Amino acid sequence: MHATNSRGHSPAFLQPQNGNSHRSSGYVPGKVVPLRPPPPPKSQASAKFTSIRQEAQASFAFSSEEQQVQRERRKQKRHKNTFICFAITSFSFFVALAVILGISSKYAPDENCPDQNPRLRNWDPGQDSAKQVVIKEGDMFRLTSDATVNSIVIQDGGLLVFGDDKDGSRNITLRTRYILIKDGGALHIGAEKCRYKSKATIALYGKSDEGESMPTFGKKFIGVEAGGTLELHGTQKASWTLLVRTLNSSGLTFGSYAFEKDFSRGLNVRVIDQDTAKILEIERFDTHEFQNESRRLQKFLRDQDPGRIVAIAVGDSAVKSLLQGTIQMIQDRLGSKLIQGLGYRQAWALVGVIDGGSTSCNESVRNYENHSSGGKALAQREFYTVDGQKFSVTAYSEWIEGISFSGFRVEAIDGVKLHLLDDVSSWEPGDQIVVASTDYSMYQAEEFTLLPCPECSRFQVKVKETPQFLHTGEIIDGVDMRAEVGILTQNIVIRGEMEDSCYAENQCQFFDYDTFGGHVMIRKNFTSVHLSHVELKHMGQQHLGRYPVHFHLCGDVDYKGGYRHATFVDGLSIHHSFSRCITVHGTNGLLIKDTIGFDTLGHCFFLEDGIEQRNTLFHNLGLLTKPGTLLPTDRNNSMCITMREKVFGNYIPVPATDCMAVSTFWIAHPNNNLINNAAAGSQDAGIWYLFHKEPTGESSGLQLLAKPELTPLGIFYNNRVHSSFKAGLFIDKGVKTTNASAADPREYLCLDNSARFRPHQDADPEKPRVAALIDRLIAFKNNDNGAWVRGGDIVVQNSAFADNGIGLTFASDGSFPSDEGSSQEVSESLFVGESRNYGFQGGQNKYVGTGGIDLKPRTLPRNRTFPIRGFQIYDGPIHLTRCTFKKYVPTLDRYTSAIGFLMKNSWQITPRNNISFVKFGPHVSLNVFFGKPGPWFEDCELDGDKNSIFHDIDGSVTGYKDAYVGRMDNYLIRHPSCINVTKWNAVVCSGSYAQVYVQTWSTPNLTMTITRDEYPDYPMVLRGINQKAAFSQYQPVIMLEKGYTIHWNGPAPKIAFLYLINFNKLLFLYLKAKSHRDGHSYCSSQGCERVKIQAATDSKDISNCMAKAYPQYYRKPSALKSMPSMLKGLCQGCGTRQAVFTSDPHTSYLPVQFRSPSQAETQRGDVSVISINGTDFPFRSVGVLLLIVDACSVPFRLTEKKVFSFTDVSRMEEYLKTGIPPRSVVLLSTRGQIKQLNISDSLVPLGLAKPANLYNKGSTIFLGFNGNFKPSWTKLYTSPARQGLGLLEQFIPLQLDEYGCHRADTIRRRDLELLKQTSKAH
Repeated sequence: MHATNSRGHSPAFLQPQNGNSHRSSGYVPGKVVPLRPPPPPKSQASAKFTSIRQEAQASFAFSSEEQQVQRERRKQKRHKNTFICFAITSFSFFVALAVILGISSKYAPDENCPDQNPRLRNWDPGQDSAKQVVIKEGDMFRLTSDATVNSIVIQDGGLLVFGDDKDGSRNITLRTRYILIKDGGALHIGAEKCRYKSKATIALYGKSDEGESMPTFGKKFIGVEAGGTLELHGTQKASWTLLVRTLNSSGLTFGSYAFEKDFSRGLNVRVIDQDTAKILEIERFDTHEFQNESRRLQKFLRDQDPGRIVAIAVGDSAVKSLLQGTIQMIQDRLGSKLIQGLGYRQAWALVGVIDGGSTSCNESVRNYENHSSGGKALAQREFYTVDGQKFSVTAYSEWIEGISFSGFRVEAIDGVKLHLLDDVSSWEPGDQIVVASTDYSMYQAEEFTLLPCPECSRFQVKVKETPQFLHTGEIIDGVDMRAEVGILTQNIVIRGEMEDSCYAENQCQFFDYDTFGGHVMIRKNFTSVHLSHVELKHMGQQHLGRYPVHFHLCGDVDYKGGYRHATFVDGLSIHHSFSRCITVHGTNGLLIKDTIGFDTLGHCFFLEDGIEQRNTLFHNLGLLTKPGTLLPTDRNNSMCITMREKVFGNYIPVPATDCMAVSTFWIAHPNNNLINNAAAGSQDAGIWYLFHKEPTGESSGLQLLAKPELTPLGIFYNNRVHSSFKAGLFIDKGVKTTNASAADPREYLCLDNSARFRPHQDADPEKPRVAALIDRLIAFKNNDNGAWVRGGDIVVQNSAFADNGIGLTFASDGSFPSDEGSSQEVSESLFVGESRNYGFQGGQNKYVGTGGIDLKPRTLPRNRTFPIRGFQIYDGPIHLTRCTFKKYVPTLDRYTSAIGFLMKNSWQITPRNNISFVKFGPHVSLNVFFGKPGPWFEDCELDGDKNSIFHDIDGSVTGYKDAYVGRMDNYLIRHPSCINVTKWNAVVCSGSYAQVYVQTWSTPNLTMTITRDEYPDYPMVLRGINQKAAFSQYQPVIMLEKGYTIHWNGPAPKIAFLYLINFNKLLFLYLKAKSHRDGHSYCSSQGCERVKIQAATDSKDISNCMAKAYPQYYRKPSALKSMPSMLKGLCQGCGTRQAVFTSDPHTSYLPVQFRSPSQAETQRGDVSVISINGTDFPFRSVGVLLLIVDACSVPFRLTEKKVFSFTDVSRMEEYLKTGIPPRSVVLLSTRGQIKQLNISDSLVPLGLAKPANLYNKGSTIFLGFNGNFKPSWTKLYTSPARQGLGLLEQFIPLQLDEYGCHRADTIRRRDLELLKQTSKAH
């Protein structure tokens, strides 16, 4: 039963049921002490008075009258005493209250606030770097000012609390070499129910080569031992969110512009779009030398549309042939007052607006004297785009030491506004934020400083710096590619003080900066640790065990470990770290939530020894995860080869297989939960699940109750991975668990390929498999793989893959005969080859070329010849079902296919690879591709290359139901009725297929040739697998009920075994498999039938009997199963049923498409269309189509459809102003050439920042909203005369609270349900 205070409320903190029992009187570690002091004991006088009174009542007898008089006297005396006591008590109370208020920084006391404990004493240790402070029993200190000490030990009930102010005006910095908290000691900065308001900084100082090193903790640390309490709780801030409008390089949609040139004679002119800041025209008119140039300039200005921005700058000289008519044109259309008197070699610059008059004109002139103009003639004007971005246009002209210069600048000014998904009103001016890369290179992540922005909504911020890269803020082709935006600034800061450069033994051969930061280590049996909204900067060291936050062998830290208030870290900002982010080491049940790890070395969120379980990572963001030196898996190529101290002998590590695995989330045990996380850029992998054969590190020797590779996967829901090189998600491999030796010279804990994930119920291989569920993964812009998944059973569902080298690769968990067979399935998912996210050069992007359906320049995952694939089959069995493929278009340089196979594959492939209900979009040119000799594929002659095959169950790939698709030159699977698909390098056949597993012993480098009797001229030569092992294996896929012969390129093996794999009671060698197969097992439940062939000869002759076998055993080719007829029409019910895959799946998005043809396409008969959620609204007449959609209805409700002609503009304008219902989405599209569309003013209330120029347009498209909220998705698109806008796509969120929608029911948040589920499971 919980103790309660006098008001019946539970105290803010409850004592955990573990930890040390040392504590100071009146203070329980983990609690905030209630303000009220305990009631005082009775005084001696009070006790004496009571005794006398009782004695008098017992010893004397009075008459009734006397007793009445006595009672009255006593009553009066009591009243008098009561009054006196009340007065004294009141005075004492107010005195105490005044003292407390003075102690408590002059604001009302709160029992939840640790700094308002009345027993605290103000503490000011001063500035003494030699002082070693011990805070012990009876010491209860409130730090109120800056201090520097050598060290602080808090123990035996000692307490240190940082003072605070109601208005958050304090700024306290505590510098120390270390803080050690143990045995009942406690450090508090704020509390969960009373968050710290001021600025508190703990600066950990010291160099690696100076000062003492403490046992276990080392140097420069905050350490929590058994019995220690660490409670740090800063002001709550939104941790991270997503961009919802693309942040362009330079802050402008079409980029900034800068130009300077010397001796560019004449008038240099730039025309700029006033709505977008785009440079429309670049011209030079030599009006000094040629009058025709003056006439050309006159016509040029006459043809400009009203409102255009024009910038002019003189180069050298411009007046000799400048005609009066041209001067008059400049005066009339641009408002110039200085052009009339312009002289020889005078520097002149102008920025004006066509037909804007003199008030819109800014110009400047400088005289030419002694080869100089004495400064710049500088003209500048400021404007706003229709999106609200402020920009300036500058023109200048000058002479410097006889050289003429002229130039122009167009740039965003006064900050750039970011539009965000979530409420970020908790972010403040001066805060630092980071915006993630949305391209292949993680180095496009950028830091920004927030500016004051009174005009911003709570979903907007303004940043000081100009963006260098493009950061996508859109859902593109149905995939959420919006950049993550995270807060780095918190008001509680723990930071390491750093030197200017690397020094001493700190791996300076790899780093030119100091990497010896601070660290926080928590050890087993702590009393209470909760960290929230704390900034950790320059933390971690390139030494094992020294990480920004490190839970070190803590065991169970939730209810299972006796902690009533389960341990968590929440809202941490860990950045510019020198060794990981958060390390969970031998610790279970920890909640890591809303935490950012940015610009770190080595694995970021790190589960260490392979025994960590039941930890939950919820809504964390990791980005710019760079290589480190600690473990082989942290290292890059050069580190891997250079660091050889722990290998055996002269072994040289192989980077690709020993190292190069640094990951943002390193999950060393499957029984952990990942929900709503983002891995937004790592050197190697975003999320890596690996499987330890046994515990490692300091957990080595512990007996695992269940092997990780057999343990079912924890929750994996709604995670996103992008901008990593090797893979977004990687499920495979383990680490080496033995020390380097002559038998295996590799370093301990290097990457190892021996582990395979095969989850079973209760981690018992004798019990049924439990499918691991990967639910809602978004993977984009990963160079190699969006996801590499090995093991089984594994199900991937509701996921999206876009712009990856390979979207998803499935590999089995092993091969016959070492396991019983498993399966992998992907369903209800979307694959996009090359999206409209064209990327942006720079930030270490290595590969650029052309591609996509429009063959535009774009960044590439690999070089221009790399064969991009959506879904890749390694071996199998797999099942690909109900998936959609978009935009897989080959180029002249590369093959791009929706479905493909692992290249250079020496492994086996099963015919039990099944594909069904798939859909290919109109821009998929290669449904499948089997490879061809050339770049990347090499000779395509390995065993797996030749035997590539899958089963098209329903004909959704090929158009032929129940057909098998293999490589075109594979005659083991063909018959005369098979159909060649040359561009796929494929053959489509009917029939029944299986594998033969041929195993030979002691036959290294022996090649096997298998020939079908019907096609003796087309044998298949197999090199075999495991050529260097004790036995070799060959696994051809064959058509059943056919004859084959096997030959060797050397002496026949003395012993060969032939296994029947994936046979379903079918004849082979006139023998019959007796029992049924279960599920995806290779053989029957009774075991694998096999044929053993033993040679009775010692002949050394080559055992190739082709000449003797054929034509003797030749058979005429025949089809045992007829080819089905080709299906007609589109596949009904194929593809994913989801149109959009986002990281906020609880929000409904409405897909909207516009098809806007050019003038030529319109004349050809192409239709203009607005499509809403797949419903087309076409229009063929010249004019405007207007659709009004209820923003509060799902899936969508069309409330109005209007068509206006261009002659009926006034009626349309009136409708836009008064006819649209509140909370409506407005979709507008034009058809035909627009001379003038005077509706700009009426579009401003619907989302534009200013009236737009709608003169002489080819097409106009507008998305707006009528309501009291201006959403980020409102946009205006226009094209030049006679041009169209092509296909535009937008995903509009519906039913947002900001729209004013009234909901009948609450939104279901699956992520929050799962988080609650994990806490209950603990």
